[in-house]
Amino acid sequence: MSVERRNFPQFFITAPAPCPYLEGQQERKVFTHLINADARQLHDTLAQGGFRRSQNIAYRPACDGCAACVSVRVPVSRFEWTKSFRKLLRRNRHIVGNTMPAKATAEQYAVFRRYIDERHGSGGMSDMSMMDYSAMVDESFVDTRLIEYRLAAQPTLSGPDGRKGELVATALTDILEDGLSMIYSFFAPEYAASSFGTYMVLDHIERAERAGLPYVYLGYWVEGSQKMDYKARFLPQERLSQTGWLLHQRRDKEHK
Repeated sequence: MSVERRNFPQFFITAPAPCPYLEGQQERKVFTHLINADARQLHDTLAQGGFRRSQNIAYRPACDGCAACVSVRVPVSRFEWTKSFRKLLRRNRHIVGNTMPAKATAEQYAVFRRYIDERHGSGGMSDMSMMDYSAMVDESFVDTRLIEYRLAAQPTLSGPDGRKGELVATALTDILEDGLSMIYSFFAPEYAASSFGTYMVLDHIERAERAGLPYVYLGYWVEGSQKMDYKARFLPQERLSQTGWLLHQRRDKEHK
C-alpha cells in the first residue's frame, strides 16, 4: 500500500439520532479523525468544505433528505458594522479579552456549568462533567486557543490590585489558514443582558481583521431553528451551497 493511500483520511457515518435543531427530524454525520501530523492541514481543508471540529473529530451533517444545516462564515473585510453592533461594543468596553493556550480550568467550568444549566438544561451537554469539559478544550491536534473575557479589574487606592477581573465568558477558537473558527462559546447567564454571545462574535471579527485573516467561521445555521437564528444577523455572510460559498447581504440596510 502506498504512503498516499495509508495517509488518506478515512470517513465514517453515524447512525441516525434525533435532530437537536428540527423537531421530528433525524440527523446523521459523516466524520473523520484529526489525530496525526497532518491534522492541521486536513482541518483547514475540511473547514473550507463545511466541516466542524469537536475534540479530535471533524464532522459535517449527512442527513437523509435534509440539508437544513448550512455552513456560514463572515467575510471580515465586507462585514457591516451597524449602529447596534457598534453600540454593543461600546457598552462592553469594560470587558478584557485575553488569548491563551487551550487548557481547561475549574473557573471556566463553573461558568460553563451555570450557562448549560440555565440555557441548555435538556441538551446534549447537560451532563458534562469537569473531565468532559477538559476533554472538549484540551484534546486538539490543531491550532486551538481559548479567549477568556473578564470584567476589568478594579483598582485600589494604592493602584491596580493585581487580581484578575471576574470571568464572564469564554470562547474556544481554532486558528485556520484563512480565518478563525468559533468552536464553542459560553457566558455567565447572570450577564445575559450584556449580549456576550453577540459580543464574542464581533470581537472575533475584529481579531481576524487585526490578524489579516479573511473569515470568521460560525458553524452551522439552520433556518427555522431558534437556537441558530442569531447567526443570520452577521451580514454579509457566505453560506456554503452545492456550488460553493455564496454571499448573502442585508436587504434593508441599517444606518451605520
